[in-house]
Amino acid sequence: MITSAGNSQIKNIIQINRKAKIRKEQGLFAAEGRKMFLEAPGSLIRKVYAAESVLSDEALMARVRTFPWEAVKESVFRQMSDTQTPQGILTLLQIPSYTLEDILEKEAPLLVVLEDLQDPGNVGTILRTGEGAGVDGVILTGACVDITNPKVIRSTMGSIYRVPFVYVDQVISLREALARKRIRSFAAHLKGKNTYDKESYASGTAFFIGNEGKGLTAEASGAADCLIRIPMCGQVESLNAAMAAGILMYEAARQRRGR
Repeated sequence: MITSAGNSQIKNIIQINRKAKIRKEQGLFAAEGRKMFLEAPGSLIRKVYAAESVLSDEALMARVRTFPWEAVKESVFRQMSDTQTPQGILTLLQIPSYTLEDILEKEAPLLVVLEDLQDPGNVGTILRTGEGAGVDGVILTGACVDITNPKVIRSTMGSIYRVPFVYVDQVISLREALARKRIRSFAAHLKGKNTYDKESYASGTAFFIGNEGKGLTAEASGAADCLIRIPMCGQVESLNAAMAAGILMYEAARQRRGR
């Protein structure tokens, strides 16, 4: 059992939780909680850390023991944890790797493109909602929050394992690739000509979602095939990025169910 926070493994986990650079260098990220462990693909799991409090949970430990694992003293586990109320299980995983070609290869894919989103909860929620809506992939610009940020991972509720994602430099760099695959792009924009429910998303579709405070850049909006808007009542000018993305993704899902 690891009994000291000075242990090199514990120090490394703390750094992985805190720094995107370390995660990128090692190709690893940490996921806390039972659900995140139980849903994790075995091919991605590199090591499991179990606190004293869960060692008597035979159902949980039966799977833990199928991987390299370490028991950790409760007080030490709290120090390595990124949450206020640790569940006693932390999984160290290899970061999934996808290419843009992987995401675009499906016939008539449904995609979400995120430009410079900074809120971890928004990005995680979009992945989770995207899985529910049947999205085939999420594309993020380089200025977006790191998708392996612990807060993003928790917000995905396991969808990080199942929704392909890839980073690109800028939204505009996607124009040729989307056109080549006959994927029509729609930018959520206050100046949209039509409301979102007046367009068809039955064929290949990519929704552009902009930064929480600034929205889409002029370059990203200009790269889209069509500007669409979500109608607002009252004095509300815009919606939370994750909420807007969810509305668009589920409208596309609704239309596609009738194909």
